[in-house]
Amino acid sequence: MSSLYHPVLYDRDAPIGSYWEASAPPLGRETPALEGAASCEVAVIGAGYTGLTAALSLVEEHGTAVTVLEAGTPGWGASGRNGGFCCLGGAKLGYDVMRERYGVEEMRRFFAVQMEAIELVKETCARRGIEADITGGGEILLAHRPGRATALRDDRREMYELVGLDCSFLDNDALAERGLAAAGFHGGLELPLGVALHPLKYLRGLARAAIDAGVKLHGGSPVSAIERAAGRFALVTPAGRLTARKVIIATNGYTEDDRLPQLAGQLMPAQSSIIVTRPLSLAERAAQGWTSPVMCADTRRLLHYFRLLPDGRFLWGGRGGISGSPAAARRAQRHLRQSFEHHFPAWRHVETEFFWRGLVCLTKPLVPFVGRLEEGLYAALAYHGNGVSFTAWAGRALAAQVAGVQGAEALPAVVRRPLPRFPLPFLRKLYLTGAYAAYGVQDATG
Repeated sequence: MSSLYHPVLYDRDAPIGSYWEASAPPLGRETPALEGAASCEVAVIGAGYTGLTAALSLVEEHGTAVTVLEAGTPGWGASGRNGGFCCLGGAKLGYDVMRERYGVEEMRRFFAVQMEAIELVKETCARRGIEADITGGGEILLAHRPGRATALRDDRREMYELVGLDCSFLDNDALAERGLAAAGFHGGLELPLGVALHPLKYLRGLARAAIDAGVKLHGGSPVSAIERAAGRFALVTPAGRLTARKVIIATNGYTEDDRLPQLAGQLMPAQSSIIVTRPLSLAERAAQGWTSPVMCADTRRLLHYFRLLPDGRFLWGGRGGISGSPAAARRAQRHLRQSFEHHFPAWRHVETEFFWRGLVCLTKPLVPFVGRLEEGLYAALAYHGNGVSFTAWAGRALAAQVAGVQGAEALPAVVRRPLPRFPLPFLRKLYLTGAYAAYGVQDATG
């Protein structure tokens, strides 16, 4: 099956309609489609955070000739659509399961690279002059039911024992004092790490840096096949053919099985949607009691993620959806709006000005993958809806491996194990339907 959802989600010519597109300066560089025959040392499929970071690292740190092929425009996928949460994350595996599967030391290594990744994003923006509207303040996880508050307190102890991260639990009064007053929450865990940013400004900054460093970047060049010929790879596009000694796949949730069979059945794309309001006045923010720009997410399995943007707009996002059709999009928007109004009743009159959707990427073991698929072919993907920061580390780590200066053992075991296929992968949407039903019950009762 080429794509899991309705074709509209894969239409590179359809407008996304995001606030990010409406507010980001243009790329300012040409990214023409690949035409005719070309060659390079390393080819990268996908001009998102992972692909561009890997390409930039290969060129600047390892002196490698790199060409990037992008099916749409740079940042068309998840890198230009996400909520701009540069924070801890990358996996959806519970602490207990991760410890049992990989051991406590490998678990610590995995969390250490998450913390390193946040700093890498900040350093990249500062060093390259990328104006990505970065705001600090860490991240707060809000308990959507009383029982989840207890779980968050357990997480607080776990994070301290694991990596020495000193988090704070805030009750509702403390949250209100911070300018984080909303209905239906029962305290929150403050993680003193992470920044929020404008994802498309960050992405386009990376793309400009890559092009200026010598990376050849071709938009409108979807790869329909990867062939082997004379000890090299040949990447076929509608108007061209690129040969390379090595290939990196960085297509994440937009990986299509028939185009990239090397990953067929190993990935589970899932939908995520976002609404953004008009700018809220200072009086409106005060009326609700929400005046802080700190990043927040709730403890639902089908979580909501949200924050006040620098221009006073409010971003509210959530997971879910099976079809991907235009009718399903309208339902998703209504559902998001209802949940937004439930938690922020003082803003029920505030209009929604933007709505868009995209795909995040999951794996069966619920952890990312970074490494070699087969001789000469590599991939880094599957950040489980939280890849803004992790991609900064993953792209560099993969570049070092591709360049031959770092072995797989340098990566945490959590990310380097081969990806298993989903059983009967043509039933993946059915699995997701069942999981969403179970998560709904857990969210309502847990």
